[in-house]
This record gives sequence, structure tokens and C-alpha cells, in this order.
Amino acid sequence: MAFNHLPAAMHDALEALSVTPVTHSVPMAEKHRPSRPAGEPGNRPSPGEVLDRLSSGESRAARITHTEHLPARTGRHAVWPHRVRAEVIAAIEKAGIDHPWAHQAEAAEHALDGTSVVIATGTASGKSLAYLTPVLSTLLDGSEAANGRGATALYLAPTKALAADQRRAVRELAAPLGNRIRPAVYDGDTPVEEREWVRQYANYVLTNPDMLHRGILPSHPRWSSFLRSLRYVVVDECHTYRGVFGSHVAQVLRRLRRVCARYGSEPVFLLASATSADPARAAGRLTGLPVTEVADDASPRGELVFALWEPPLTELHGEHGAPVRRSATAETADLLTDLTVQGVRSVAFVRSRRGAELISVIAQERLAEVDRSLVRRVAAYRGGYLPEERRALERALHSGELLGLAATTALELGVDVSGLDAVVIAGYPGTRASLWQQAGRAGRSGEGALAVLVARDDPLDTFLVHHPEAIFRQPVESTVLDPDNPYVLAPHLCAAAAELPLTESDLELFGPAVPDLLPQLEAAGLLRRRATGWYWTRRERAADLTDIRGGGGSPVRIVETGTGRLLGTVDEAASHASVHEGAVHLHQGRTYLVRELDLEDSVALVEEANPPYSTTARDTTAISVLSTDTEIPWGAGRLCYGSVEVTNQVVSFLRRRLVTGEVLGETKLDLPPRTLRTRAVWWTVTEDQLDAARINPEILGGALHAAEHASIGMLPLFATCDRWDIGGVSVPLHPDTLLPTVFVYDGHPGGAGFAERAFHTARAWLTATREAIASCECEAGCPSCIQSPKCGNGNDPLHKRGAVRLLTELLRGAPADSPEPAGPSAPADPEAPAGPPAT
Repeated sequence: MAFNHLPAAMHDALEALSVTPVTHSVPMAEKHRPSRPAGEPGNRPSPGEVLDRLSSGESRAARITHTEHLPARTGRHAVWPHRVRAEVIAAIEKAGIDHPWAHQAEAAEHALDGTSVVIATGTASGKSLAYLTPVLSTLLDGSEAANGRGATALYLAPTKALAADQRRAVRELAAPLGNRIRPAVYDGDTPVEEREWVRQYANYVLTNPDMLHRGILPSHPRWSSFLRSLRYVVVDECHTYRGVFGSHVAQVLRRLRRVCARYGSEPVFLLASATSADPARAAGRLTGLPVTEVADDASPRGELVFALWEPPLTELHGEHGAPVRRSATAETADLLTDLTVQGVRSVAFVRSRRGAELISVIAQERLAEVDRSLVRRVAAYRGGYLPEERRALERALHSGELLGLAATTALELGVDVSGLDAVVIAGYPGTRASLWQQAGRAGRSGEGALAVLVARDDPLDTFLVHHPEAIFRQPVESTVLDPDNPYVLAPHLCAAAAELPLTESDLELFGPAVPDLLPQLEAAGLLRRRATGWYWTRRERAADLTDIRGGGGSPVRIVETGTGRLLGTVDEAASHASVHEGAVHLHQGRTYLVRELDLEDSVALVEEANPPYSTTARDTTAISVLSTDTEIPWGAGRLCYGSVEVTNQVVSFLRRRLVTGEVLGETKLDLPPRTLRTRAVWWTVTEDQLDAARINPEILGGALHAAEHASIGMLPLFATCDRWDIGGVSVPLHPDTLLPTVFVYDGHPGGAGFAERAFHTARAWLTATREAIASCECEAGCPSCIQSPKCGNGNDPLHKRGAVRLLTELLRGAPADSPEPAGPSAPADPEAPAGPPAT
């Protein structure tokens, strides 16, 4: 029997449903009505005072597991490099900035020297001005060129919203410079009639990697004048380019460099990142170029009070009698309510769109009990809103009309929202870099700020709120990406060949895996070799072969049967588990039942219903080892890394009562199996180790299964992944190893670098896993330690004490964590100064 987890789409519905049985009063409301108009500056309470009010009362105070006080920091000024044009400096001064911070001047100096640079400093540290200053100065120089077009620059953002925000910022800053600076957004929303103007006349084009991949590079002859004059490529929020998405973007940037070379340009890359481990190395892997880092943040910062908050246990019991902790969603809604009542401008960051909407609704209901005039001062902010709706919300937050916002990461990525006093983070966002990015959104003009991390009921969040040193005494993570993944590289070689025939001189640009891939692409009839190089052979566009966001396959459309209305889509990879026949589907607060899943036409037909249950898919997974790249002894056992093939089949689904989680029944499903070739880390134990750990055959499966669950939950602490990016299988006797074995694998074809990272940090990773299980107060296992929300076997069997003994014995023989592999394809070095990053 194999016990498994398959990666799946974000799973917030069950947590959201756990709000229902919790009765809430508003203890803060009566005690802390604001003594001044809410949101009005002046006489604001300190962050410590705000936290004291939030935690007043014995039950509230007990929820704070740790408070960290980060002292204020003074800024260090410098002067702009002398090569920056006087008009640009004057425009900056007109915007109210008399002197740059030292890191801004340093980054500008590198850029003007023609050196690619990554600026890895905290939120609100002025990264945008650091790269805009040399860009605007160079564009002004170019505007005086004899060829008419002059110098150009390209700006890449991970989201369309961020590109639109940056255009507004550039227009405001460059307004005194007249029409010599012509910024324009070029993305899927750009009207057709405007696109030709952008190609011919804009000298600062803002877009995203998707449009560069599908729109600009395949049509490069139409962009020839722009590309010929391209001096700078700005890559904003580059820490978001990780895993499979980051690997795709890395190849898109290599294709851009190749096409630019065809037109005689060699642009300098300017990258902006949240604080990360070894940003120069990560930026180098992304661009394929040597990159200099500027990471000494010289901007000022007010005091930051950072609290770790664990919701209390409820009287409910879930699977196998495990205690149920109050959801982070409900707890965050309460905190946002209380902050609003205090007149504290706040944002609650939530991981899902539905979660953001739900927190907003709950907070409005709570506020209505206190003062109905406060209801309109809380709202939700997420992707999917119309641009004018988002702008209206941002203006309302700036002005103080809006006091509280429940937001997804659409607000995290650089959108200019200042003037906040507090941030509540509903669940660990997956990486320390993202955590500090979100926390850094609070703090006005050097004044103090409050950040609160509310733990979800899972192993990683529980571990972190009880081990604050893992947040505050550790460096932020390395950015993990693998541009040499053949599943990523192959379609980009095809796209590159369609843009310009590939030649021998191009091969080094795309990496060491190219010589092995080209014959396979020839054999598949995708490329044809001629005397002058490799040519694309098909009529269809090569760029359409791949979705760089890593979705893979055609998305499944969710259609309401009665009206034919399209409700949304779900990734093809997640469809078997989420929109199978009989599944409960949630959409904008309404509940639907899936009546039919048509795999051939990629459509799920649903109808509105109100069933008293939720549904959970159950699946079976088999895993086979294709090759072992590396293995090392761990005492008598072994730790291995290599390629595997995972075969998964969704076989049934459970119906669970909404409030209690009680299983009401199981229904069989007839869905085809799916295979995934990917990369994995795995470890084995011997009979002698099992005897030493007192693991008999009756509990072996449960001990392995529990260790697998917890290790998946803890891996995001060591690799820049989410638990939904990885999967696992545990087998009491695996046919390839002939031993009890636990596998953890990347949930993307060809791998994403997460399993490799796990292999190189295995001792620390599994030590933290053992600690997370052992320190949990539950008797036999719960969601905080060994139960998983995505278990295909219904969290059965699990053996908590057996997992602790098994991991203890395994770690006895563990060597020190092996060093990162050397060379250009290695993950970024994790070594960095300890302590919290500058925010």
C-alpha cells in the first residue's frame, strides 16, 4: 500500500467553512472606540499599544506565542552619480526627494557603468527610484540622438496590475521632462489600435513575461527599432520568479538577449528583489549573466513590533478525534475588526481570493454590531477586480476613507500603498521573503508599525509560532529555479528556433542540456537541422507550445448548466481532484455541485445547490525510480535524489459534514490514471533501524505516512515552495529499494528544484520535521503535526509516536548537510547574514 499526496490547487474552502461554528463577541469594540476620527494622523498609538489592545483579556493574551521588537533604523544619504542628467535630478527633487539613499546611488552607478545589478533591499526602500534614475537619464540622452527613436528600456512585472502602477509612477516622476519620456503598457489589455504606437514611439515599455514570450519575441521584426535601441531591461519583483515559472522566465530572458544581439544591442539588466539569500547568484541564474548585488539597505525604518499569534482550540473534533483549532480566517477577521475600531489603518494578507472576500464579509458583520458607520470602511482587494475598482480602493486606503483591507498578494507585489499602521498575515505565506515583504507594507514616514502572523492549523505554521528563531534568526531563502529542466527548456528551444534559426553559437546561451535535447526535438519532428542551423518545422506558433505559468494542458472550464454561464476555470492538473462528478465547488460565496466532468472537451458542468457537506477526493499513487543521481549513507539507511515516475489515479471521494468533518459516505469514481516524470528525494531505513526505533510491522505504515506528511509540511521552510507544489509517497516495502521508503517529489514535469533543495538540506529539514511532530501537544496526531489537508488516503493510517521514533533513529546516522552543487545550474547559496532582513 502506498500513502500519498498529490500537488493540487490552493485549498481554502475547508478552512473557510470552519468559521461557522465559532461564536464571536467583539471584546475590543466597547473598550476602544477611537477618540479621534478614524485614520486621522496625529496622536496615533504606538505599535506596542495597539498590540496590547488586541491582546487584552486572558484568552486573547494566551494566543501570542512570541513578540519581536525590531528597532528603528536611521537612513544614510548619498549623492547621485555625476552622470545622471540634471533634469532628472531636478524632477526627483520636485517629487520631494532631496538626496538619494546610499543603496539607490550605488545601484545607479552600476547601471550607468553598464553593469547588470540586482537591488535586494526592503519594502518601501526606494528600489523603483534606484533603477528609474539611470533609465530616465539614459532615455533623455537617447532622445537627442540623430536616429529619431533614441534609447529604449523594457520593464517586466509579474502582474499586469504592477506594470500599470509603475506606468503611473513613471509618468508622475517624468512629468517635468516633457514628451521625451514616453512610457506605455503593452499587455493583453492594450487595445489593438494602441499597439502600433507603442511599438513605434514608446521608449519605456512596461509588460510582463507572458506577453514577452507570446507577443513581443515571436513578432520581433515589428519591434526591430525598439530592440535595436534597447539599453535597459528592468525585472521587477524578481524574487517571484521561482520554481517552474522562474525557470520558464529564465529561458524567456535568454531568448530576449538572443534576439537583441541579432539587432546589435546588449541591454543591461536591472533587477529589483525583496531581500533574499545571495541575490546576485539568483539573478544570475535568472538572466544567464553576471550580476552585481546591492543589498545594504540604507533607507530609514520605524520600529516594527512583530507578534506571532496562534488561534485557540475549539470544542470540535475532526478526523480520528483530533482537536480542531479555530481557523486563521476567523481569527484574522476578528483582528481586522478590532484594528478598524481602533482607527488603525490595516491590511490583512490572505492566500486566496475567497479568503479575502470572506474575511471582509465577517469583519463587516462584526463592525455592524458596534457602529454601522464603520462597515463601509472595510473592503476586500484581490485579483479579478476591474482596474477602476482597484484604483478606487487604493485611493480610499490612501485618504483614510478606508481603514481595513483584506487582500491577496495582488497588493504585496509592489502596488504603492503607503500610510498603513498594521499588517495581519493570515497564515505563513510560504517564504520568509514574502513574509517580510508583506510585513513591510506597514509603517508611515519612518513611524512604527505592527505586524501579526496568524498561524493556520498545519505543521509549518504551528512550528513557526513556537520556534520564532526560524523566522527572526534565519536568513531568507534562496530562490530555487532550474532553467535546465528539459520540460522547460525544450519548448523554449522550439520558440527560439521559430524566432531565428538556432545555430551552434546559440547553444551555450541556453545551457548545458541543449546538446541532448536537440536530437530529441529533431526526432519528434519539431526541429529540422540544415547546414545553417535548426529550424522550426510546424505551421503553428512555437510560443504556444507552453504556458510559462506552468499550468500545463488546457484549463477545464466550469460552466453553469442552467444558464451556460462560465463561472471560471481550474488547471487541468487539478481537475480530477477538484471538479470530478459529485464534487462540491465554491464560487463567489455560492455552492455548486459538479454534475459532469467532460475530459475530452475540458468542461465541468455544475448547478447551484446547498449540500450540507463538503467533498474530498481520494486517490492512489504508485512511484517508480527511473534513475538515482546521488545517494549518501545515513547510518544504515540511505538518502537519495534522482528521477521518478509518479502514477496517480483519483478513485473516489468522501462527503464530510460541514461542521464536524464527519464522513457521511464514499462514492467511487472512474477516472483515468495520470503519470508524471519528475525529480524526487527519498530515504530508506533498514530492519535494524526499525528494531532500534521499536517500529513493528503493525505501525510501520502509519509511522512512515506520518513522517511523510510532516516532512511535506515543513519543506517550505527550506525551499521556496508551497506544500501544494510538492507531493509524497510512503511505502513499507518499495519494489525498487526493497526497503521501507519515503519519497517527496516535485509536482511539476521535470522537477522544479524543490526536491534537490530538500536533498541538500535534509538533515536540517528532517530535524525540524521531527521537532514539529514531537512538540505538538496532541495525543495521537492532528492537523498541526501529521494530518494533511490533501491526503489521498483520508489521513489513515497515521502513527505519531512511531514517526518520532523513526525520524530520531534515521537522524542518528545523518551526516552534515551536503554542500550545494557547484556550477551555473546550482541553486542559490543559502549562506547569508543571520537575523531579520531590513523591511
